[in-house]
Amino acid sequence: MLDAHIGELVQLWEGQTSYSGRTVNYTLGGRRLDIELEATILPGHEDTWARVLFAIEDVTERESARRRHAESEMFARGLFEHSPVSLWVEDFSSIKTLLDEIRTRGIEDLRVFTDVHPEFVQRCMREIRVIDVNRHTLRMFGAPDARTLLNRLGDVFRDNMQPHFREQLIDLWQGRLFQTREVINYALDGTELNVHMQFSVLPGHEHDWRLVQVALTDITARKKAEAYLEYLGKHDVLTKLYNRSFYADELNRLERNTPYPVTVIIADLNGLKACNDELGHAAGDALLRRTGEVLSEAVQKPAHACRIGGDEFAVLMPAADAREGEAMIEKIRKLVALNNQFYSGMTVSLSIGIATREKGERMEDVVRRADRSMYDAKRAHYSDRDIDRRRLA
Repeated sequence: MLDAHIGELVQLWEGQTSYSGRTVNYTLGGRRLDIELEATILPGHEDTWARVLFAIEDVTERESARRRHAESEMFARGLFEHSPVSLWVEDFSSIKTLLDEIRTRGIEDLRVFTDVHPEFVQRCMREIRVIDVNRHTLRMFGAPDARTLLNRLGDVFRDNMQPHFREQLIDLWQGRLFQTREVINYALDGTELNVHMQFSVLPGHEHDWRLVQVALTDITARKKAEAYLEYLGKHDVLTKLYNRSFYADELNRLERNTPYPVTVIIADLNGLKACNDELGHAAGDALLRRTGEVLSEAVQKPAHACRIGGDEFAVLMPAADAREGEAMIEKIRKLVALNNQFYSGMTVSLSIGIATREKGERMEDVVRRADRSMYDAKRAHYSDRDIDRRRLA
């Protein structure tokens, strides 16, 4: 009230003969009254201000509604700014215009259209207009302020985001104005972010998509954990090769739908038990890791190297004949020799068998033949060692 009264005095000080303003009075019962006041010095009393006419209007209801509206806006803004998830307010009206244009040209299937014209997806991505973002968004994307982020949207919406955005466009094309999906975005430093997106065209804007809200939850840590668990489900931790579970699944896949030929190599690490007994399991684990290094280097996709037992390994080579299998064995032997030159102490030694799938043969029979071939090589290895020992004696 004091500020309003000072304003009235300023108007009189400046020589005005009337003034108006908004102020607060109180009823005798203590209830607040918001009033609009107009005062006019009556003619003939300009020098003394002895007669002043006051007109007062009670605007309490209107001012109370205005204050409630302001409080509601402040509350909503607080929810937006301090939300624990990334919130974006965007304008998709230009994207809707592009979709409507191709629809009027007779396009019915957007998926087929974007298969033929992938540049349309990129064009739509460039038409995203960001109106506002909250504080969590700035932290999540590594932006110092909103202006910096909005000026660098090309660094955020790119590359691996495109397939997900295409699916978003297809859903919008089909009338789905609320969507959830996992997508890829990028922080300003280039870090790939896995996010769970919730997209909604705000009520009242279904006809033009001028206001949409996007909520993003960072699930990068969860996706990394899932990827690691998936890796553990298919890989041997010690050697980093595929494990027996993957090997069994791959054999079944090859049984069902791989064309001939298929070559299987079975390898056994010689002397592992003796190494464990004489030098301890740490030394044996070192030999297994070195064998994993050799096979990882030698075997490239579409072939797969697997550890299928304690000292037993397998290489599955789809669409590879016996000649290619023998070349793989030779490559493995050369890499073993190099590995043994690099490491001191125990040497890696492998007994290796090979078999190539014949027309109509089951994969388990191929593996059985490769296994027998490996055991023949193992017997020859130990027979040669016995001969060498006898010669030394």
